[in-house]
Amino acid sequence: MDKQIIFEDEQIRVIFLKGNSKELIFSFGDLITRAKGLTINAEKSLAKYEYNVIGVMPKIKSWFPAASMQAMMSAVQPILDQFETVVGYGGSMGGYAAIKYSKLLKMNRVIAFVPQYSIDPQEIEDRRYTEFFDESLHQDMHITTQDVCAGSEYIVVYDPYYANDREHYLKIKHILPQLHTLHLPFTGHEALSVLASSSLLNDFIRHPWNKNYFYQQMRTVKKKSKFYYRTVINNLLSRHSAALGRILRSNDLQLEDQYLDANLKQLITRIMLSRRQVTEQDLQKLGIKVNLPQDNHPTQLQDCYGNFLVFNIISNKIESYPEEAIHLNYKYLIPLLIKSSCIVKIELNNERYIVGMNDRRVMKLFKEDDALSTDMSPIVVKKYPEYYVLSYKEQNMRCDSLGICSFVEPPLLDEEKFILA
Repeated sequence: MDKQIIFEDEQIRVIFLKGNSKELIFSFGDLITRAKGLTINAEKSLAKYEYNVIGVMPKIKSWFPAASMQAMMSAVQPILDQFETVVGYGGSMGGYAAIKYSKLLKMNRVIAFVPQYSIDPQEIEDRRYTEFFDESLHQDMHITTQDVCAGSEYIVVYDPYYANDREHYLKIKHILPQLHTLHLPFTGHEALSVLASSSLLNDFIRHPWNKNYFYQQMRTVKKKSKFYYRTVINNLLSRHSAALGRILRSNDLQLEDQYLDANLKQLITRIMLSRRQVTEQDLQKLGIKVNLPQDNHPTQLQDCYGNFLVFNIISNKIESYPEEAIHLNYKYLIPLLIKSSCIVKIELNNERYIVGMNDRRVMKLFKEDDALSTDMSPIVVKKYPEYYVLSYKEQNMRCDSLGICSFVEPPLLDEEKFILA
């Protein structure tokens, strides 16, 4: 498809992608999808349906200053005059621009994901983007009634539970009382990534407004989006772990092993196992592999908070848990075999394993008679008259009140002393 730069200054680059549609789409970039060559925001999805597109791409994080937008009009106007249907589309900074310049660009419909009302610290409490506010560029940058068209359709998608975006939404809603709103709970500021879909974008552009229809299409996209589950887990887990358990039980998904990072896997297993809100099958849906032992063993070392040390075979880390949590989840939480000064070991399926770790704090199990890899060193336990200490090289293991264990430099504190219970 034919594509060319039609305007450029220090702030924006404007690119025209010629298609075969009766609609003209203004697609605005955001902080991530800034100007790079001839690339246009959502270009792959828009080109699939052969839309005519004017991509307005920010060169820096400057929220489409009014002076640049006015300056581009001489290049844009001849193209704009050829179309009766004009649609604006963008997310975050791009969502702001789609609404702010909807009247200037004669838009019939605007689709804005998690848009801002302003980044002026005098106008908004949200401080995520105030470092990019430049008074010389952003005089009166907030969205006003003069910027919008009473006869146009405005659709905003956002997470009503995310306070920062809700503040912007409520101010925009005050300007646009007839605003069409679609909620995407527990996704934070990631709505555009969660709903990345060519067919859904095509619906947003062409399908008549019908809230039930759009929610149905959004649900279809969400269920196929691994990014959705990762985002919801990250935002929902600490506050509503029971809800996550219900999501896992009611959805047939299978994430790849590397889809969730190690820290998120550890957070999931700690919270969900402590509250016994998932099963082995639920964890496997999240790509968390489980190798179950055949037998249960009594807990041995106790930290200063009254919790007991175990090796979590899901997160592959030494952690501490309350006795009740270990009893409920004994298949996953394996006690350390400790009697005196020795190398830390556990027993799985009637075989003993050494717990090794490298300088990147990655733990790994080695069969008792196997050689360690060159980057690994064993974790050792040192017995003293009144307590035990677990060490990796010159560092000692410390447990916090939440049961997260880390290795720290001396001096030795109470959090690094364990007793044999």
